[in-house]
Amino acid sequence: MTVPKGKYAWTATVGEKGQIVIPKQARTLFDIKPGDTLLLLGDEERGIAIPNKGSFAELFSVAFAEDKGGESK
Repeated sequence: MTVPKGKYAWTATVGEKGQIVIPKQARTLFDIKPGDTLLLLGDEERGIAIPNKGSFAELFSVAFAEDKGGESK
């Protein structure tokens, strides 16, 4: 099987407290460091996604954008 460039798959085990360890290769690739806060998004049909840390600003700007009437959503 050929893996497309830039695509990865890892496994993680869930501990007794519901914690998972992000594999070192993933932490390095995505510059995840101890103390970082990660956003987890869930979809009952598609699963869990952890977006790149840099996408927080874009997500929040959309979530808190002003509508055309000038009121905050």
